[in-house]
Amino acid sequence: MNDRAMNDKNSAGKTWTSASGIPLKPFYREDDVPAQHRERLAAGPGEPPFHRGAYPTGYRTKPWRIFQLSGFGKPEDENARIKFLLEQGETGFIMEHDRNTGDHCYNVDHPEVVARREDVGLTGAVMQSVRDIDICMKDLPIETSYAHAGGAVVQHAPFALAGYWTVAKRRGVALDRLPGTGQSDYFLTYLGCVTKQQVPTDVGLRFNADIMEFCDRHLPRWVPVSIAGYNAADTGLNAYQELGALFANAVEYLDEIQRRGTMPIERAARGCGGVSFRMSMDLFEEASKLRAARLMWQQLLAERYAITDAKVANLRIHCVTAGSRMTYQQPLNNIVRGTVMALAGVLGGVQSLGVSGYDEALSIPSEHAHQMSVRIQQILQEETNVTAVTDPLGGSWYVEALTAELVEKAWGFFEEIQAQGGFLASLDSGWLHEKAAENQHREFMAQETGEQVIVGVTAHTDDASPYEVDGFMGVDDAFDVALERLEEVRRTRHEAGAADALRQLERVCRSSDNIMPAMMDALEAEVTLGEIGDVWRDVFGDWATPIQT
Repeated sequence: MNDRAMNDKNSAGKTWTSASGIPLKPFYREDDVPAQHRERLAAGPGEPPFHRGAYPTGYRTKPWRIFQLSGFGKPEDENARIKFLLEQGETGFIMEHDRNTGDHCYNVDHPEVVARREDVGLTGAVMQSVRDIDICMKDLPIETSYAHAGGAVVQHAPFALAGYWTVAKRRGVALDRLPGTGQSDYFLTYLGCVTKQQVPTDVGLRFNADIMEFCDRHLPRWVPVSIAGYNAADTGLNAYQELGALFANAVEYLDEIQRRGTMPIERAARGCGGVSFRMSMDLFEEASKLRAARLMWQQLLAERYAITDAKVANLRIHCVTAGSRMTYQQPLNNIVRGTVMALAGVLGGVQSLGVSGYDEALSIPSEHAHQMSVRIQQILQEETNVTAVTDPLGGSWYVEALTAELVEKAWGFFEEIQAQGGFLASLDSGWLHEKAAENQHREFMAQETGEQVIVGVTAHTDDASPYEVDGFMGVDDAFDVALERLEEVRRTRHEAGAADALRQLERVCRSSDNIMPAMMDALEAEVTLGEIGDVWRDVFGDWATPIQT
């Protein structure tokens, strides 16, 4: 039987492909690796085009950061959970704001929030003013720990970042010494979450470019925005679509900064060159995706922007294992899933990593699930010896062929997005949503027919202990306490100062000035989240969503 026939079917009649549909051979030879890609193998880790890794010594000298998403309830509840994770060995921390209020920039007394008051605090701590953020940050080692300040949704990011930075300033921490990252992600905002009352995509581009400029001037150790391919993938884009769309997003940022002419393009590239990807269950494709990402970033900067600075062209990668792959059936199986996905990221090369909680299909992670997520990473770092050799998959004909194929297909998808008018246009028209929905439907049908096996769900469903995990219940007073604190802020703040700051913010929004200095003043004056959201809605209106919600 020739290679092609063997590739098409195995003895049981199954067609073998990667998760993104790339046909797979039963084994690979040297000539399966494209000649151009074979030439790249002469480069070592830490050398352009960087597909073999960010550093020559890899994890020997730079172990990946253990970086878990955490947050629920009241600010003090989230503060306690972050401290718990740091005690368990987490080496950075992520603050999560309540999604019910934060995503739409509502206060808790907004009718939309009141109507679902029981959900408030389920997916992050309720933080409506700088007072709440100060409680959440109490006694956290912000000067020495790399932090994610929250603000995953584009219109929420200015509030979350300005709040974190304001608290840091009040504590005497110089902003130019403060380490950390923002996110302000388009995929979460316009593709992955409920799209009701978001600022239009062009306004979001302004916000993110303003944040990049502000960090360039005042926070050189802060990553201003982080494009989250994770959210694209968990919405339905496959591996090469995730890559192509992520770099199409990066082009929007870099082109906007280049148009403004307010900062060197190299520093802008550095500012958006820290990204995140989702790690899913196709171990070799996911590891190859990270190798492809570094290669593509180097190509993009060199060919489109003439950037050759190796420090800038070396993509920095955070990964999170796919929460969507965690099942509520037989949930302890998810510990294995989390480990496999984490290993894929480690083998592909990451700077930081988060592992989804084994109970994530049921609830936000419990303390035990969070501890297990940290322990999985510690076992990988300290017991497996995977940290000994950089790019251990490098030179595998299969992995190199798969890396090259992902690069080719990702650039093809990138060009499809450009043909739609660019990344923002592909969101405004709903084109990118259609691509994600097509993949969602395809995967659903594969599970329905049994073509895709999920252990404990579509096969091997007998469960000896069906109630082994209850799920984390959280707290039941988040809404009531948040409402009391909101009323207290309104009653005790310097009202004239808050009103002046809010008017100044509105004036800046109606101009072309950078919004972030006015945001810092607004947070210092104890302007609330909902008041800032009202300015967004009054000045910019809402995004004309291309899908029905």
